[in-house]
Amino acid sequence: MTTPLTKSLPIGLAQVEQDIARACKEARRERASVTLIAVSKTFDAAAISPVIDAGQRVFGENRVQEAKAKWPALVSSHPGIALHLIGPLQSNKAKEAVALFDAIHSVDRPSICEALVKEINSQNKRPELFVQINTGEEPQKAGIAPGDADAFLASCRDKYGLVISGLMCIPPVNDAPAPHFALTAKIAARNGLKNLSMGMSADFAVAIQIGATHVRVGSAIFGAR
Repeated sequence: MTTPLTKSLPIGLAQVEQDIARACKEARRERASVTLIAVSKTFDAAAISPVIDAGQRVFGENRVQEAKAKWPALVSSHPGIALHLIGPLQSNKAKEAVALFDAIHSVDRPSICEALVKEINSQNKRPELFVQINTGEEPQKAGIAPGDADAFLASCRDKYGLVISGLMCIPPVNDAPAPHFALTAKIAARNGLKNLSMGMSADFAVAIQIGATHVRVGSAIFGAR
C-alpha cells in the first residue's frame, strides 16, 4: 500500500493512514480517492508542525478566528497547505473565511450563500464549497434538513451562482453512522455531486465504504483534546 506521506510518521497519523488504506482496499477503491483532512482545531503550531513535516498537507479547522491566529505563519513556511473550514460559518466571517480557506464544508442557509457570493466576487477567490446536511434533523446542529436539500442545492446554483462541490454530514452521536452516510450519498448522487465529506476518527472506515471522498480526522491523529 502506497502513501503520499514520508516513512517517518507520527504514530497517530501512521495508524490513520493504515486504516484508510485498509478501508479503501476493502471497498475496492484507490487510496488517492480519499482526502484525509487532519482536524487541527484547538492544537497549536507546535503540535501541528510534526504532522506537516510528515507530509500531511490538508488540515481542518472549526473556527475562523482560531485558524486566522495560527495558520498564516504555518502556510507561509510550508508550501502546498490546504485549509478546510469544517465548523459552522457566520455571515460576518465570510470575508475572512474566503481569504483564508481553500474549502468550506458548512454552507447551510441563504445568508451564507449571499455572503459567500459577495466575497468570492470581491476577492476573485473560489474555495471549494460543501453543503452541510443535518441528517438527524437535530435542532442544535447546523445544516439543511434532508427534505430541503434538493431545493437548497438548486438555489445555490440558480439563484446565487455558487458551484457546490459536494455534501458534508455529521451523524448524531448516538446513532449508527452508516444510514446517515448512505442518506447523504443518495442526496449527492441525485444532485450530481461527486464529493462527500463524512467520517471522523471513530467512523471514517464506514464512511469510506459508503463513498466518502473526504474524511475529517482529529483525535486519532493529534490525540485527545
